[in-house]
Formats: sequence, structure tokens, C-alpha cells
Amino acid sequence: MKQGFTQIAQQLDPLIYQRFKRALELGKWPDGRAVTKEQREICMQAVISYEEANVPEELRTGYMQQNCRSKADLASTNRSEDSEQPLNVSQSKTKD
Repeated sequence: MKQGFTQIAQQLDPLIYQRFKRALELGKWPDGRAVTKEQREICMQAVISYEEANVPEELRTGYMQQNCRSKADLASTNRSEDSEQPLNVSQSKTKD
């Protein structure tokens, strides 16, 4: 049954997809009725399935860009001229 749900969700009409997404954002349907917990779960599954099949990854709900850098990149960044350097302050003698 779950496979059938996924296939149906991936073929949703784009208008229905937008209505599900908006209902999730607002917590209510276009007519003002509140979205129940069960409806929220089903809509979220449908939105995720639809986006997986029809929306580029970077435009999907919840997408976070992964910026990974190697240790070598981090080491060279830490040695750059723009990085913070400790300040050496010598104590001056005052006259009494």
C-alpha cells in the first residue's frame, strides 16, 4: 500500500501539491478548517514524495546546502593573512 501512496503522490496535480504545502505552512485548509495531526502527516508524506519526483533537490522543502571543506582547506584558511592574530602588548614602565 505504501508504494501505491508514493506513486500517487508523485503524480499529484501541481495545484493540489501547492495546496498541501500551503496547508502545512499555515496549519489550515483554504476554507479555514484546521489541519489535523493525521492530515498533516499524510500531506507531509505526499509533499516529500511529490518533490522527490518533480522538484530539483535544491528547491525541495527542508533542503540545506552542504558545504564541506577538507582539513587542508581549513588549515590554509587559518593561516591566511586575514585570520585573527594574537596581539603582543609589552608592559611600559611608568614614572613615580
